[in-house]
Amino acid sequence: MSALEPGLEFVFELRVAVSEPIRVGRTASEDLNVTPIVGGTVVGPRLNGRVLGVGADWWVTRGATTQLDARYLIEADDGAAVDVVNRGYWHAGEDVERRLYAGEDVGEDELYYRTAFVFQTGAEAHRWLTEAQFVGYARPEPGHVCIRVFRVR
Repeated sequence: MSALEPGLEFVFELRVAVSEPIRVGRTASEDLNVTPIVGGTVVGPRLNGRVLGVGADWWVTRGATTQLDARYLIEADDGAAVDVVNRGYWHAGEDVERRLYAGEDVGEDELYYRTAFVFQTGAEAHRWLTEAQFVGYARPEPGHVCIRVFRVR
């Protein structure tokens, strides 16, 4: 029996607009924050639409690693609503963090910013979103989080 190597199919890019994070609190071992999601776009070969201004990203930093837990809505170009649950991890070296805080561009290959998606929708045209695993390669941009979304084959 042979082992199957995973493959990825690019399906769309999310440009999620965010506002300033709200700090919930810090303990001796972690720091919890919430970043409101205020809009955005969805562009790609399999889905186009917009990110609605409904939802947020709850993130907790433990040491050098941040765990992400976002939930929001997409409205496809045909008007269908898609519920998005997106969880993942973010960490970068000190030099990359310094460059980010200085407003410099940082590529996806310079930091670990990876997510996994679960989509829900009642729209038949978008059922494919509910029948597969999706992963994202993310990068921060001023006022946005950009995520290239791939279907795992």
